[in-house]
Amino acid sequence: MNTLQLADYLVFFLYFILVAAYGIWIYKRKTAKNETAQEFFLAEGSLTWWAIGASLIASNISAEHFIGMSGSGFAIGLAISSYEWMSGLVLIIVALFFIPMFLKNRIYTMPQFLATRYNEQVSSIMALFWLLVYVFVNLTSIIYLGALAITSIANISFMTCVVSLSLFSIIVTIGGMRVIGYTDVIQVAVLILGGLVTTYLSLTLLSEEFGFGKDFMAGLSILKQEAPGHFHLILEKGHPHYDKLPGLGVIFGGMLINNLAYWGCNQYIVQRALGADLATARNGILFAAFLKLLVPLIVVIPGIAMFVLHENGLFQNEMSMDGVIKPDQAYPTLMNLLPSGLKGVAFAALTAAVVASLAGKANSISTIFSLDIYKKMINTNASEKQLVNTGRWAVVISITVAAFVAPALRSLDQAYQFIQEYVGFLSPGVLAIFLLGLFWKKTTSGAALFGTILTIPLSATLKFLPDWTGGMFPVYPFLDRMFITFWIVLFLMIIISLLTPASVQRKEILPFDKSMLEVKPAFIIGSILILGILAALYTVYY
Repeated sequence: MNTLQLADYLVFFLYFILVAAYGIWIYKRKTAKNETAQEFFLAEGSLTWWAIGASLIASNISAEHFIGMSGSGFAIGLAISSYEWMSGLVLIIVALFFIPMFLKNRIYTMPQFLATRYNEQVSSIMALFWLLVYVFVNLTSIIYLGALAITSIANISFMTCVVSLSLFSIIVTIGGMRVIGYTDVIQVAVLILGGLVTTYLSLTLLSEEFGFGKDFMAGLSILKQEAPGHFHLILEKGHPHYDKLPGLGVIFGGMLINNLAYWGCNQYIVQRALGADLATARNGILFAAFLKLLVPLIVVIPGIAMFVLHENGLFQNEMSMDGVIKPDQAYPTLMNLLPSGLKGVAFAALTAAVVASLAGKANSISTIFSLDIYKKMINTNASEKQLVNTGRWAVVISITVAAFVAPALRSLDQAYQFIQEYVGFLSPGVLAIFLLGLFWKKTTSGAALFGTILTIPLSATLKFLPDWTGGMFPVYPFLDRMFITFWIVLFLMIIISLLTPASVQRKEILPFDKSMLEVKPAFIIGSILILGILAALYTVYY
């Protein structure tokens, strides 16, 4: 039943009061009277490694995971976990090679890097692209999925959920990165606890249905026996969902491109580490990599459990809409089965995921707008106070716009795939521009501008050309399209750079020295452990 009991409301309000009180305490304790832009946007020098790691995960995980990824677990199976597990590998790469370059050169925003390495034209175009994607894809989808999930488990209207989530997120975000970073620690703790509660419920339900009592370990065994097709990380050609997760492309192809662009060139992710020293930033990123390994346990496994239960005749009405199975209903259906009190924990976890992710993205929108649009194009003499106030207004306006657009997404089936695919229109070109800008000194600004302009039309052409040509052009899975787009953009940028006359002025590559690659023993041990776990997972569940 989609209602909350008194105990659920008490648990939720305890969570709300705890986050709000802690956020106010952090703001008063750590915020200077005359707060600078770097302090507001980056919490410069204030975040510990565990706060950075927690904030990375809180900003990353949202309703798109609880609802969308769980729905993909129902429809596809464990293979969708590659988005999470491959992130562990990529985070190690980012910590080793990307973050040292940004920190040494005091890069605060991704457009700032493009302006420093290339020119203002490339920077401005990409800043506008990022703002549009962050507002109309990321913020919008998070609000939509969060409201959808809350409506499914509580007797609250969809629009009331949209407004409430938006207001809560604005309150958290306008305190700046310090408040976001430290409150994210609470958000992640609640998120993981609530997620584990729902996973436990799904496995005990399965165990009971097959006559083993409340034995969640038995439920895990039943899961693998009853849905063996859902326990392959690499899908073979001919699999009905190969178009979403094309075989080894999840390791060596588009998935790697997708994750490198997301974790290494993405403002609302990288921003968490840009205000710290190198050792702290690396430790925080490694902590986030460990947490990513847990995510499939709390979102994908419940989705697979719901698939098995549904196949055995349970939840037929709950999982259908107008006679069509809706995978994204898997997680809300499970949450409705939780007992009073525990349902409040799961409700708080879902809200924490939505609010933390909205806050992180909105903060990055305000950072890019304030430092790369307002400061450069509107008010070049803006004071620190004006930048901070502009950032706060950018938060309010961006979340408000996303809240108005969110209801338009109601027609989606698997929202997680929608988000990945359309963000993927931009990601291949972004990664090519950053990789060549960071590590190849001959890359020219003209080549970067060409790559910036080309990436979206090329991605769109690869997607829609089969329809335009009546099937004469092959249909590529979207991860393969990302892979192809990346290599075409990279190749053409290299050709353009090599053909550019030597007389054309080129900006120097950002300074790099070997000392930036030196890491602490603890980082090496942690990285080896993560890589070992990944190797074992992909060997066992190949």
